[in-house]
Amino acid sequence: MSPAAPDLGAAVQQSWLRFLDVYEPLRPELYRYCRHLTRSPWDAEDMAQDTLARAYVTLGCLSEPPPNPRAWLFRVASNLWLNRLRQARETLLGDGFGPEPAAGQELRAPREAAGTLLAQLSPQERAAVVLKDVFELSLAEVAEALSTSTGAIKAALHRGRSKLTDPEQAEPEPVAPAVLDAFCEAFNARDLDRLIELMLESSTLEFPGVLVEYGADALRAGSLHHTLFGCPDGQYVVAVPPRAELRVHRGQYVLLWWLGDRVDAVVRAEVEGEHIARLKNYRHAPELTREVCAELGVPFSSHGYRPTRGAANENQ
Repeated sequence: MSPAAPDLGAAVQQSWLRFLDVYEPLRPELYRYCRHLTRSPWDAEDMAQDTLARAYVTLGCLSEPPPNPRAWLFRVASNLWLNRLRQARETLLGDGFGPEPAAGQELRAPREAAGTLLAQLSPQERAAVVLKDVFELSLAEVAEALSTSTGAIKAALHRGRSKLTDPEQAEPEPVAPAVLDAFCEAFNARDLDRLIELMLESSTLEFPGVLVEYGADALRAGSLHHTLFGCPDGQYVVAVPPRAELRVHRGQYVLLWWLGDRVDAVVRAEVEGEHIARLKNYRHAPELTREVCAELGVPFSSHGYRPTRGAANENQ
């Protein structure tokens, strides 16, 4: 490794933290915007994280900072989303899978918080309606966010508003992989060795936007150990043994990690065969935690976006 690498890493970390000091207060609105576009809390949280990362890189290439950070962040998110849909369309058509599916199409049609589904709108129509009607941006701001003219936005709004409906579909009950039941059993028994056996050697545990641990050995010494037993240096002690519970949320299984009488973290697991390949812990994703726990009807604790943000806030 180059001798300059540690210094470069520290400089990037400090720069990233200064960026977050300015743009992190916009996270709730960014999540809401991504939520309307993707229609999935998980995809919305991932897209919000990717938007912040893209904005950080893009900001370093600008000759001067954007005059309206909020509108500019929406523009970064819009471009990211439209590019992904374009790439997905090209991949599907190139692989011969037939015509392009409806933008953001999913097997289910969940009800949005505002009671309106935007699934049948084109990507530009959906973004235009959300920015104008939900976030109340001006026509000029919407046009800037979507890199088009106000005339095109007026036409997209007219088309989009005329298509809005509010359908609802029943969701089939999924079948839980046996490894998830085994994981909860081992977690609740605080059997760290058994938990590691259920993971692949190459498994990862990610706190989106905060931390990624690679490999079973790192998980054993890192987050899984800290969650079950606290930190070896005594900085964090587990006073009450945590417990894991498997729940169904919008047709998919999620893990709820309880601490006392409240959910401390919402976790998703990716399974490969009879092992867990990846855990994504959304402990520092307060908007997603609030939405998922509210829909499941469980109390939760909100920990903010970073581990250094102080004590948790209790919510019902």
